[in-house]
Amino acid sequence: MLSRCSVPSCLLLALLLVCAGCSPRSDVQPPPQDAGFDYQIGGPYPAAQDARIVIRDRLAEPEPGRYNICYVNGYQAQPGEEEVWRDADADLLLSDAQGEPVIDTDWDERLLDLSTPERRDGIAAIVGGWMRGCAQAGFDAVEVDNLDSWTRSAGLLSREDALALARLFVERAHREGLAIGQKNAAEIAPQAAAAGFDFAVTEECARYDECATYTAAYPGRVLDIEYREQDLRRACAGAAEGASVILRDRDVLPDSSAGHTRATC
Repeated sequence: MLSRCSVPSCLLLALLLVCAGCSPRSDVQPPPQDAGFDYQIGGPYPAAQDARIVIRDRLAEPEPGRYNICYVNGYQAQPGEEEVWRDADADLLLSDAQGEPVIDTDWDERLLDLSTPERRDGIAAIVGGWMRGCAQAGFDAVEVDNLDSWTRSAGLLSREDALALARLFVERAHREGLAIGQKNAAEIAPQAAAAGFDFAVTEECARYDECATYTAAYPGRVLDIEYREQDLRRACAGAAEGASVILRDRDVLPDSSAGHTRATC
Protein backbone atom coordinates (compact mmCIF):
# COMPACT_ATOMS: atom_id res chain seq x y z
CA MET A 1 0.00 0.00 0.00
CA LEU A 2 1.41 3.39 -0.97
CA SER A 3 1.82 5.93 1.77
CA ARG A 4 0.17 9.29 1.35
CA CYS A 5 2.08 12.57 1.27
CA SER A 6 1.18 16.21 1.56
CA VAL A 7 0.73 18.18 -1.65
CA PRO A 8 4.07 20.06 -1.27
CA SER A 9 5.87 16.81 -0.50
CA CYS A 10 4.34 15.07 -3.49
CA LEU A 11 5.29 17.92 -5.77
CA LEU A 12 8.86 17.82 -4.49
CA LEU A 13 9.01 14.05 -4.99
CA ALA A 14 7.71 14.39 -8.54
CA LEU A 15 10.30 17.02 -9.35
CA LEU A 16 13.06 14.85 -7.92
CA LEU A 17 11.92 11.90 -10.01
CA VAL A 18 11.88 14.02 -13.16
CA CYS A 19 15.31 15.47 -12.43
CA ALA A 20 16.70 12.00 -11.71
CA GLY A 21 15.93 11.08 -15.30
CA CYS A 22 17.42 14.17 -16.89
CA SER A 23 20.42 15.16 -14.76
CA PRO A 24 23.87 14.87 -16.32
CA ARG A 25 26.29 12.39 -14.82
CA SER A 26 28.50 13.82 -12.12
CA ASP A 27 31.59 13.19 -14.28
CA VAL A 28 30.43 15.50 -17.10
CA GLN A 29 33.04 18.25 -17.38
CA PRO A 30 32.51 21.32 -19.59
CA PRO A 31 35.47 22.71 -21.54
CA PRO A 32 37.96 24.85 -19.61
CA GLN A 33 37.00 28.51 -19.65
CA ASP A 34 38.68 31.02 -21.96
CA ALA A 35 40.97 28.33 -23.36
CA GLY A 36 42.71 28.24 -26.73
CA PHE A 37 41.55 25.55 -29.14
CA ASP A 38 41.97 24.00 -32.56
CA TYR A 39 39.31 22.89 -35.01
CA GLN A 40 40.50 19.73 -36.76
CA ILE A 41 37.38 18.13 -38.24
CA GLY A 42 39.02 17.96 -41.68
CA GLY A 43 41.80 15.70 -40.39
CA PRO A 44 43.83 15.36 -37.18
CA TYR A 45 47.35 16.69 -36.62
CA PRO A 46 49.42 17.52 -33.51
CA ALA A 47 47.77 20.45 -31.77
CA ALA A 48 49.64 23.68 -31.14
CA GLN A 49 50.83 24.34 -27.61
CA ASP A 50 48.22 27.07 -27.14
CA ALA A 51 45.34 24.69 -27.93
CA ARG A 52 44.09 23.23 -24.66
CA ILE A 53 40.93 22.11 -26.48
CA VAL A 54 40.88 20.04 -29.69
CA ILE A 55 37.80 19.35 -31.83
CA ARG A 56 38.02 16.30 -34.11
CA ASP A 57 35.67 14.15 -36.15
CA ARG A 58 34.05 11.20 -34.39
CA LEU A 59 36.13 8.78 -36.49
CA ALA A 60 39.43 10.33 -35.33
CA GLU A 61 41.27 9.61 -32.09
CA PRO A 62 41.35 12.19 -29.29
CA GLU A 63 44.68 13.84 -28.52
CA PRO A 64 46.20 12.85 -25.16
CA GLY A 65 46.58 15.62 -22.62
CA ARG A 66 43.93 17.91 -24.16
CA TYR A 67 40.23 18.46 -23.65
CA ASN A 68 38.80 16.65 -26.68
CA ILE A 69 35.49 17.45 -28.37
CA CYS A 70 33.95 14.95 -30.79
CA TYR A 71 32.25 16.30 -33.93
CA VAL A 72 29.05 14.61 -35.11
CA ASN A 73 26.57 15.75 -37.75
CA GLY A 74 23.23 15.30 -36.03
CA TYR A 75 20.81 17.24 -38.21
CA GLN A 76 22.08 16.47 -41.71
CA ALA A 77 23.57 13.45 -43.46
CA GLN A 78 27.26 13.52 -44.24
CA PRO A 79 27.88 13.01 -47.98
CA GLY A 80 28.11 9.28 -48.63
CA GLU A 81 26.30 8.35 -45.40
CA GLU A 82 22.73 8.65 -46.67
CA GLU A 83 22.20 4.89 -46.40
CA VAL A 84 22.70 5.10 -42.63
CA TRP A 85 19.42 7.00 -42.48
CA ARG A 86 17.59 4.96 -45.12
CA ASP A 87 18.37 1.72 -43.32
CA ALA A 88 16.60 2.93 -40.19
CA ASP A 89 13.10 1.68 -39.33
CA ALA A 90 11.79 4.72 -41.18
CA ASP A 91 13.45 6.85 -43.86
CA LEU A 92 14.83 9.67 -41.76
CA LEU A 93 15.90 11.83 -44.71
CA LEU A 94 13.76 14.89 -45.39
CA SER A 95 11.83 15.11 -48.66
CA ASP A 96 9.44 17.77 -49.95
CA ALA A 97 5.81 17.29 -50.96
CA GLN A 98 6.92 16.05 -54.39
CA GLY A 99 9.23 13.47 -52.83
CA GLU A 100 12.36 15.39 -53.79
CA PRO A 101 15.28 15.43 -51.35
CA VAL A 102 15.85 18.60 -49.34
CA ILE A 103 19.55 19.48 -49.58
CA ASP A 104 21.92 21.92 -47.93
CA THR A 105 23.46 23.07 -51.19
CA ASP A 106 26.47 24.72 -49.53
CA TRP A 107 27.75 21.32 -48.34
CA ASP A 108 25.72 18.92 -50.51
CA GLU A 109 24.12 17.32 -47.45
CA ARG A 110 20.62 15.85 -47.16
CA LEU A 111 18.61 17.29 -44.29
CA LEU A 112 17.23 14.86 -41.73
CA ASP A 113 13.50 14.75 -41.05
CA LEU A 114 13.02 15.82 -37.43
CA SER A 115 9.40 16.87 -37.87
CA THR A 116 7.82 14.23 -35.60
CA PRO A 117 8.64 12.75 -32.19
CA GLU A 118 9.06 9.31 -33.76
CA ARG A 119 11.56 10.53 -36.32
CA ARG A 120 13.44 12.53 -33.70
CA ASP A 121 13.67 9.40 -31.56
CA GLY A 122 15.08 7.50 -34.54
CA ILE A 123 17.68 10.19 -35.23
CA ALA A 124 18.64 10.41 -31.56
CA ALA A 125 19.13 6.64 -31.40
CA ILE A 126 21.64 6.69 -34.27
CA VAL A 127 23.49 9.81 -33.12
CA GLY A 128 23.39 8.52 -29.56
CA GLY A 129 25.30 5.45 -30.69
CA TRP A 130 27.95 7.74 -32.17
CA MET A 131 28.10 9.64 -28.89
CA ARG A 132 28.71 6.40 -27.03
CA GLY A 133 31.56 5.69 -29.45
CA CYS A 134 33.00 9.15 -28.73
CA ALA A 135 32.88 8.49 -24.99
CA GLN A 136 34.45 5.05 -25.35
CA ALA A 137 37.24 6.54 -27.49
CA GLY A 138 38.09 8.98 -24.71
CA PHE A 139 36.49 12.23 -25.84
CA ASP A 140 35.30 14.66 -23.16
CA ALA A 141 32.49 16.32 -25.08
CA VAL A 142 30.54 16.34 -28.31
CA GLU A 143 29.43 19.08 -30.70
CA VAL A 144 26.40 18.32 -32.86
CA ASP A 145 26.45 20.14 -36.18
CA ASN A 146 23.63 21.80 -38.14
CA LEU A 147 21.27 22.73 -35.31
CA ASP A 148 20.12 25.47 -37.70
CA SER A 149 19.10 23.07 -40.48
CA TRP A 150 15.49 24.20 -40.14
CA THR A 151 16.54 27.50 -41.78
CA ARG A 152 17.42 25.54 -44.94
CA SER A 153 14.31 23.33 -44.96
CA ALA A 154 11.99 25.54 -47.05
CA GLY A 155 9.60 25.70 -44.10
CA LEU A 156 9.31 21.94 -43.64
CA LEU A 157 11.06 22.07 -40.24
CA SER A 158 10.81 24.52 -37.35
CA ARG A 159 13.09 25.79 -34.61
CA GLU A 160 10.82 23.93 -32.18
CA ASP A 161 11.66 20.69 -34.01
CA ALA A 162 15.38 21.52 -33.74
CA LEU A 163 15.17 22.27 -30.01
CA ALA A 164 13.11 19.14 -29.32
CA LEU A 165 15.82 17.03 -30.94
CA ALA A 166 18.49 19.04 -29.13
CA ARG A 167 16.98 18.06 -25.78
CA LEU A 168 17.25 14.39 -26.77
CA PHE A 169 20.89 14.91 -27.76
CA VAL A 170 21.65 16.69 -24.47
CA GLU A 171 20.12 13.89 -22.43
CA ARG A 172 22.04 11.21 -24.32
CA ALA A 173 25.38 13.06 -24.22
CA HIS A 174 25.12 13.64 -20.49
CA ARG A 175 24.13 10.03 -19.96
CA GLU A 176 27.35 9.02 -21.73
CA GLY A 177 29.37 11.36 -19.50
CA LEU A 178 29.96 13.90 -22.27
CA ALA A 179 29.47 17.65 -22.21
CA ILE A 180 27.64 18.90 -25.31
CA GLY A 181 28.04 22.06 -27.35
CA GLN A 182 25.57 24.12 -29.34
CA LYS A 183 26.77 24.61 -32.93
CA ASN A 184 25.79 27.93 -34.52
CA ALA A 185 22.13 29.12 -34.51
CA ALA A 186 22.69 32.35 -32.57
CA GLU A 187 18.98 33.17 -32.78
CA ILE A 188 18.15 30.37 -30.35
CA ALA A 189 21.21 30.52 -28.08
CA PRO A 190 19.20 31.31 -24.90
CA GLN A 191 16.76 28.48 -25.58
CA ALA A 192 19.59 26.09 -26.46
CA ALA A 193 21.40 26.89 -23.21
CA ALA A 194 18.14 26.32 -21.34
CA ALA A 195 17.82 22.96 -23.13
CA GLY A 196 21.07 21.89 -21.45
CA PHE A 197 23.95 22.67 -23.82
CA ASP A 198 27.17 23.28 -21.90
CA PHE A 199 29.13 25.46 -24.35
CA ALA A 200 28.98 26.79 -27.92
CA VAL A 201 31.02 26.23 -31.07
CA THR A 202 30.41 29.05 -33.53
CA GLU A 203 31.44 29.83 -37.06
CA GLU A 204 32.09 33.47 -37.97
CA CYS A 205 30.34 35.05 -35.02
CA ALA A 206 32.61 38.10 -35.38
CA ARG A 207 31.82 38.42 -39.07
CA TYR A 208 28.09 38.38 -38.39
CA ASP A 209 28.08 40.32 -35.07
CA GLU A 210 26.73 37.34 -33.13
CA CYS A 211 29.46 36.70 -30.55
CA ALA A 212 27.79 38.65 -27.73
CA THR A 213 24.66 36.51 -28.09
CA TYR A 214 26.69 33.35 -27.51
CA THR A 215 28.87 34.72 -24.71
CA ALA A 216 25.76 35.85 -22.83
CA ALA A 217 24.43 32.28 -22.96
CA TYR A 218 27.78 30.51 -22.34
CA PRO A 219 30.15 32.88 -20.48
CA GLY A 220 33.78 31.87 -21.00
CA ARG A 221 32.82 28.81 -23.05
CA VAL A 222 32.40 30.01 -26.63
CA LEU A 223 34.76 28.61 -29.29
CA ASP A 224 34.62 30.70 -32.47
CA ILE A 225 36.10 29.82 -35.85
CA GLU A 226 36.62 32.62 -38.36
CA TYR A 227 37.48 31.86 -42.00
CA ARG A 228 38.67 35.27 -43.24
CA GLU A 229 41.70 37.21 -42.03
CA GLN A 230 39.75 40.46 -41.77
CA ASP A 231 37.24 38.75 -39.51
CA LEU A 232 40.00 37.43 -37.25
CA ARG A 233 41.35 40.98 -36.97
CA ARG A 234 37.88 42.23 -36.14
CA ALA A 235 37.39 39.47 -33.57
CA CYS A 236 40.73 40.23 -31.93
CA ALA A 237 39.90 43.94 -31.83
CA GLY A 238 36.90 43.23 -29.61
CA ALA A 239 34.08 41.88 -31.76
CA ALA A 240 34.50 38.46 -30.13
CA GLU A 241 35.13 39.63 -26.58
CA GLY A 242 34.58 36.75 -24.17
CA ALA A 243 35.09 34.08 -26.84
CA SER A 244 38.12 31.99 -27.78
CA VAL A 245 38.89 32.64 -31.45
CA ILE A 246 40.91 31.00 -34.21
CA LEU A 247 41.27 31.49 -37.94
CA ARG A 248 40.99 28.32 -40.02
CA ASP A 249 40.88 27.57 -43.74
CA ARG A 250 37.31 26.85 -44.79
CA ASP A 251 38.13 23.21 -45.61
CA VAL A 252 39.75 22.79 -42.15
CA LEU A 253 42.64 20.91 -43.72
CA PRO A 254 45.31 19.12 -41.68
CA ASP A 255 48.65 20.90 -41.35
CA SER A 256 50.29 18.60 -43.92
CA SER A 257 47.96 19.87 -46.68
CA ALA A 258 48.51 22.87 -48.94
CA GLY A 259 46.07 25.59 -47.96
CA HIS A 260 46.09 24.78 -44.25
CA THR A 261 45.64 27.88 -42.12
CA ARG A 262 45.49 28.34 -38.38
CA ALA A 263 46.04 31.60 -36.52
CA THR A 264 44.90 33.15 -33.24
CA CYS A 265 44.76 36.61 -31.72
